[in-house]
Amino acid sequence: MEPSVSDSLPQPPRGLLPSVLATLGMTGTVGGALAFEHIGGYIPCALCLIQRTPYYWGIPIGIVAIATSVLRLPVWTTRALLVVIGILMLVGAGTGIYHAGVEWHFWEGPATCATSASGVSGNVGDLLGDLDSKHGPSCTDASLRVLGLSFAGWNVIASLILAAIALRGAAKA
Repeated sequence: MEPSVSDSLPQPPRGLLPSVLATLGMTGTVGGALAFEHIGGYIPCALCLIQRTPYYWGIPIGIVAIATSVLRLPVWTTRALLVVIGILMLVGAGTGIYHAGVEWHFWEGPATCATSASGVSGNVGDLLGDLDSKHGPSCTDASLRVLGLSFAGWNVIASLILAAIALRGAAKA
């Protein structure tokens, strides 16, 4: 039996694909939220900001997971990092479910939903323009719904997909 071409090709490092997919997915998701904030003028509420935290932790961990895979460190290191990413994304999904429930008035939200309005100008002349272009934060009212889901609802879906990618990747690495 002759060796095939695929037998001679080097195999990609174990855990590389899920590490890359999860890291790119987290970067794209939080990047989209930041784009809606800085380009679209949607000032995030307190719960929106809390939902970003797992991404801010997960992206650097994902980069380290990619590095451990590329450097062919023991596979348990990549697996462990993917599990941490999976857990972070499950936490993100949980905060998204809580926020979406608050928006749909299934349960009470936090007593205050105040955030700093850094996107609003301090210049009185620009203030009226900012009032038209900036959308104030509210934890109880969705500022935008796309296909019936708010940002919080879409975060739940993104977080669950990313958790599945990371946890499945950890199991198969």
